[in-house]
Amino acid sequence: DGKILLDKGYGSANLEWKIANDGDTKFRLGSVTKQFTATAILLLAERGKVSLDGVVKTYLPDAPASWDKVTVRNLLNHSAGIPNFTSFDDYGKTKALATTPTELIARFRDKPLDFAPGERMDYSNSGYVVLTAIVEKVSGQPYGTFVADNIFKPLGMADSGYDSPKTVLARRASGYSPSPDGVINADYLDMTVPQGAGGLYSTTHDLLKWQAALFGGKVLKPESFTAYTTPYKNNYALGVMVAKADGKTSIEHSGGIDGFNTWLGYDPDSKVTVIVLANLNGGAASALGKSMMTLGRGGAVTLPSERKAIAVAPATAREYVGEYELTPTFGIVVRYEGGKLTAQATNQAALELFAEKPDFFFYRATDAQIAFTRDASGKVTGAVLHQAGRQMPVKKK
Repeated sequence: DGKILLDKGYGSANLEWKIANDGDTKFRLGSVTKQFTATAILLLAERGKVSLDGVVKTYLPDAPASWDKVTVRNLLNHSAGIPNFTSFDDYGKTKALATTPTELIARFRDKPLDFAPGERMDYSNSGYVVLTAIVEKVSGQPYGTFVADNIFKPLGMADSGYDSPKTVLARRASGYSPSPDGVINADYLDMTVPQGAGGLYSTTHDLLKWQAALFGGKVLKPESFTAYTTPYKNNYALGVMVAKADGKTSIEHSGGIDGFNTWLGYDPDSKVTVIVLANLNGGAASALGKSMMTLGRGGAVTLPSERKAIAVAPATAREYVGEYELTPTFGIVVRYEGGKLTAQATNQAALELFAEKPDFFFYRATDAQIAFTRDASGKVTGAVLHQAGRQMPVKKK
């Protein structure tokens, strides 16, 4: 019925100036951007300018031969097989360099596909960069302009747009990262890099307008909305997840980009919307959002308590040391040095691990846990990374 149950800001938009966060603070959205990119494509499809099942080469004629069978739908639901550029070894350096969609695509266009298009779902920011290029080529407008003209302005989302550090933007939050020595400023990211995969900013108030319009049938035609919310594999639809738990459905997406952590969810049955925007890397936006969704539905949640660490014998700690692979371009390196066990994900800082129970560790610097796995002989052979509501198995090399 449009009733707002909670509208509140916590913490600081800028620690140096002690400026408080509120509903009008502008946050980078990270991958929550993807639903707007998907909507842009669907709007173009409604106008007959794009076909979801058309191949990429139709819209980008210079696409490599390896993409000949990749469709727009494959890009939208992460089933294209195009390698994820944010997992490349050099991403920690290249993310600071200004780029264009064409230049960024050049970084991964000649790499072999990870799998045949449509074979499976594997999350890839690269696909949404290609979608950015398609939006620009077909519409004749820069991505940010098209999204503003066709989504933000019609919905009265005056505090949303494509982020650029060159723009003087009132009420823009600064982004931070946890470190062993406390909170620090997040790494620099040139905002020409994330594009339609993660380049937008917004506020909780604007995103509430978006949710109300989208799920109120004011953005997409019924057939487009059905496509938007129909999951492919791993519950991923077109720019959103359709998550099911305990008989409940949530249409949602999380976001994580240097200095920011976000979650946006909607329950089509109870019509509850939850928006969590945080200006801290690795914040608990997803966990908090899911808990708030449960409360909004009238359910109960268990409040988190401080985790207690137990001691780990040095010999046991050394059993975990090694490289763990999630994908060919992304993994975790576990080290034991100076009596401390640390885990370092590709292109991220090394963070200390604390044991909660045998083979189960947690981070204090971010909301994530690692459960190490052993074979029948007791040898550590892998682990499962728990983060942002996802369980990601990694294999020890």
